[in-house]
Amino acid sequence: MSIRYVHTNIIARDWRALSSFYIRVLECNPVPPERDLAGPWLDVATGLEGAHLTGMHLRLPGHGTTGPTLEIFSYDALAGRPNMAPNTPGLAHLAFLVDDVATTAEAVLAAGGSAVGERVTHDVPGVGHLVFQYLRDPEGNILELQSWN
Repeated sequence: MSIRYVHTNIIARDWRALSSFYIRVLECNPVPPERDLAGPWLDVATGLEGAHLTGMHLRLPGHGTTGPTLEIFSYDALAGRPNMAPNTPGLAHLAFLVDDVATTAEAVLAAGGSAVGERVTHDVPGVGHLVFQYLRDPEGNILELQSWN
């Protein structure tokens, strides 16, 4: 059996605005076509009655033209969302390796994101010198920006 990781999904309040953030700030690339999905098949798959979602896939940077994507969708009807923290059980954050954590963090903040914590540096024995910071995208999803020396 062959297994390959293909995408991570974010359900957004505004998929167009959130996609624009990931394209502008984190160098993701659109993978057409835009999706507009509904019907009995989607209701069965999601367990939701009258499910309708729209959105797009964004190719994550650094993995070529066949690498994994970030799937950003919006449902017509959204459920409530808990306030996520770095220690909330479940999927916690998306991590991006960047050349300069400080500069990229400034771009996240300028594009409507927010800081979770402060930028830190730490020597990880046997691995290297780490610089990283947790931030939130404009919809509150946690990002980790990191660089290694």
